[in-house]
Parts: sequence; structure tokens; C-alpha cells
Amino acid sequence: MDKEHTATACGKDMPISTKHVIEIGSFISGKTLVRAKTLLKGVIAKTVAVPMKKFNMDTGHKTGMSSGSYPQKAAKQVLMLLESAEKNAQNKGLNTEALYIQIYKANKGTTQWRSGRQRRRQAKRSHVEVILAEKEVKKPKAEKKAVVEKQAEAPKEQKAANTKKVEKK
Repeated sequence: MDKEHTATACGKDMPISTKHVIEIGSFISGKTLVRAKTLLKGVIAKTVAVPMKKFNMDTGHKTGMSSGSYPQKAAKQVLMLLESAEKNAQNKGLNTEALYIQIYKANKGTTQWRSGRQRRRQAKRSHVEVILAEKEVKKPKAEKKAVVEKQAEAPKEQKAANTKKVEKK
């Protein structure tokens, strides 16, 4: 895809679990922007569960899937990131109804030590990058037939022109 038809949003050192962000990414990647936003709003409201496929240790079963959970904090952050990418797309002049999640990257962020009274431990940090792309609008069948007929006529005209040149010689 061209950079003209894409919009990007990045979140650096977001205070959310990397495991949850990765699972959310596998859940929404490839979906349209509208569908992904409704799914994330459902996760926040605890009506839609995120299927835990990779990091599913001690995760309970949910209806319609083997193991799943409701990572609300991560879903809120990813939803904010998707809305930011949508605003970037609007600023570029893209059609927001035709956007889908083309690339979703989630990585572990920088480690920060938090000290407390009991023990020292690391704070959760994650990097997330979302790239939205604009789907190509499919032409209706009537227009496709007209294009195909024009392409079929063009070689016939070229053959006729070539035969006329041969006859002149």
C-alpha cells in the first residue's frame, strides 16, 4: 500500500500489559475500523471476550471460545490509539468508512523499577503501533464490463492498423 492511503498512530511506553496487547492485536487485526472499535467497546463493557490463544495460562473458558478474558485497561488504551489513527486518516482526507487495520505491532516497552515497602518489581510498559489502510472501492459490474470491452476492442484496432501498414508496403 502507498503511504498516501494509510494512517499511523503509535503509543510508546503505554502502562498496559504486553501480553494483553498482543492478544488484543490478534483479535482485531485485519478487521475494519468500525468493527474493531465496537469489539473493543464490548470488551470494556465485558460483553465481548478477547480469546487468549498464546498467553492462556490459568485463563477460564468463555462462551464460544476455549479461554478468554476482558482486558479492560488495555482495551481502553488501544481504543484511544485507534481513534487517534482515525483522526490522522481524516486529516489526510481518507474515507474513514473504508479503513481497516492493516498492521498492528505490539512490543515490550522499557522496564522501569518500582520500589515499595515489600519488594522491588518492574512496571508494565508496552509499545503499540497501528497502521490503518484504505480499502480499494470495487467498481460495479456494469463498469467492469465496459472496461473489459474497451480492452478487447483495442487489440483488434491495433491488428487492423498493422494489416493496413503491411498492405501499403
